[in-house]
Amino acid sequence: MADTDRTTTSNPTPGIGYRAIMYSATGPSSVLTLRERTLPEPDQGQVRVRIAVAGVNPTDWKARAGGTYPGALEGWHVPGQDAAGTVDAVGPGVEGLEPGQRVWLWDVAYGGTEGTAQEYVVVPAEKAQPLPDGESFETGASLGIPALTAHRALTAREGGPARLAPGALSGTTVLVTGGAGAVGHAAIQLARWAGATVVATVSSGEKAALARAAGAGVVVNYREQDVAAEVRRVARGGAELIVDVNVAANIGSDLAAVATGGTVSAYAGTGDETLTLPVRAAMGKNVRLQFILTYTVTEAQKHDAVAAVGAALADGALRVGQEHGLPLTRFRLEETAAAHDAVEGGLVGKALIDV
Repeated sequence: MADTDRTTTSNPTPGIGYRAIMYSATGPSSVLTLRERTLPEPDQGQVRVRIAVAGVNPTDWKARAGGTYPGALEGWHVPGQDAAGTVDAVGPGVEGLEPGQRVWLWDVAYGGTEGTAQEYVVVPAEKAQPLPDGESFETGASLGIPALTAHRALTAREGGPARLAPGALSGTTVLVTGGAGAVGHAAIQLARWAGATVVATVSSGEKAALARAAGAGVVVNYREQDVAAEVRRVARGGAELIVDVNVAANIGSDLAAVATGGTVSAYAGTGDETLTLPVRAAMGKNVRLQFILTYTVTEAQKHDAVAAVGAALADGALRVGQEHGLPLTRFRLEETAAAHDAVEGGLVGKALIDV
């Protein structure tokens, strides 16, 4: 337990310099700049983390490109929501975390200017979650946005569990569209951990192998096969839950594949598409269409998601790497712009920054 009256630190030399990727205006990846900063001290309820590996998500390049703050910014921003590393200093009032402890981070840059594309970051203690000794920093940096989004998508069904746990989805068939993506990968693994039967859609043989490695029981190439027909081979009534990466394109097959009373969880979009919904077909099945943005879920939903992801991690249910269905592409901190470009270009798997 940390001393509640003073800052506890593993680094006795405050004020040292460290490196960070920053931008002061939105635009292409070239706005990202490597800068030297002064080491901050954690305040009440905060911890400082020495970042080992940071993850890159689509929201990172979209915010940098102007999707969140178009044009000039007030001051400098550090991109990045997810990372894993080691607690370096603990501020007053923090309990349960201490210097030297390995942690994974979530939603770091949301609502502020400090992200994970830097060597150190100060965050509220609740945003630093314990990383089991047997898990790698790569795994920890790959959680955050993808896993928390997947959890909300899998718990959006009326009458379903608010928090996933082993057996929580027993008897449930889940369809994951885009099974080779980061959120799709997490959804497959979390659904399997919770006891569901998982069907995943992909667009190629390479991606089919990834979805199978993640744990999907049935993999469907939507370019060659009838998705709804394949789902109903597994569950005659259809899938009770659909985790959808492109609902505007998939709504027709979703309605054909979903069970009566089922839920379609839509978590991604290009930003300018329009959804045309066949109203009669949706009404006939009493379908729920749940749109999801992990940043703006309720506090209770986020708390449940963080707790469930931590439990699945402790159970060894969340794995990354080619052999587990999520290839990793590594970049150095000074190559963060290239990592953003790779994700924007549709990189298969996960982009990680070795900080």
